[in-house]
Amino acid sequence: MAHILLTGSATLDIVNLVERYPPEDSETRAVGQRITPGGNALNASRVLAALGHRTDLCAALAEDADGDRIAATLADSGVGTDACLRMPGRTPTSYIASSLATGSRTIVHHRDLPELSARHFESLPLERFDWIHFEGRNIEETARMMAAARRRITDQPISLEVEKERPGIETLMGLADVLVFSRHFAAARGFDDATTFLCEMRPHAPHAILCCPWGEAGAWAQDHQGRACRSPAFPPERVIDTLGAGDTFNAGLIDGLASGRTLPEALEQACRLAGRKVGMEGFERLVIQAPCVG
Repeated sequence: MAHILLTGSATLDIVNLVERYPPEDSETRAVGQRITPGGNALNASRVLAALGHRTDLCAALAEDADGDRIAATLADSGVGTDACLRMPGRTPTSYIASSLATGSRTIVHHRDLPELSARHFESLPLERFDWIHFEGRNIEETARMMAAARRRITDQPISLEVEKERPGIETLMGLADVLVFSRHFAAARGFDDATTFLCEMRPHAPHAILCCPWGEAGAWAQDHQGRACRSPAFPPERVIDTLGAGDTFNAGLIDGLASGRTLPEALEQACRLAGRKVGMEGFERLVIQAPCVG
């Protein structure tokens, strides 16, 4: 199995389960609540650890009780935190309404903790990792991190998640070997299909693997030479919780490629794992055994 470093955000998610999403200026009683660590890279790190990889998270963690709680949960999940930067401040918090009627989730995020610095990232022993993954956020610092990784590693892949439209996000794309674009990002750029979108993104990363999951329609990808492939979606009998489905997809794709599967095989595995995720709450029972392809 691979030794994978994931760089991005770590938050505390307060998830309120509601029968249906409430209208504005109303009061709704939650039918359940869970409090759990969150953040894209953090969620993906937990899934990759459950899949058997040696996994480390590089994120800013506050020196407060919630930061301790996140670190303890990561340790219990088999995720290393030695690469994290502990700093004074309050843990970023996401307040999430999760609708039982549709499985959708609505997030209100609050953060006043400083972002992770490139200086800290550059102090890490990057050469020892087999794969390095980044969230496409905090653009200027992330560009410095990715450039440092590119200088110091040899043939280890660098992957990048492009979830949201952010000023200057294109500067990161050419530094990655694998890019995963969200459907939300594609739609924000005016695209209503993944195939056309990926072709438009190709000039930003001419030699990379490009991928775009498209919800219930499945996922599309192009290999290093621009050859396209697609996987269908694998929905559960009932959609329960979509929170973290994209992070699970990312982890499944990285696992597949890092384990030597072909791009079509890795894409199908990612879709199967994401489909399993939306049929359950949280991540604890997600990986009973490594998912089979086919």
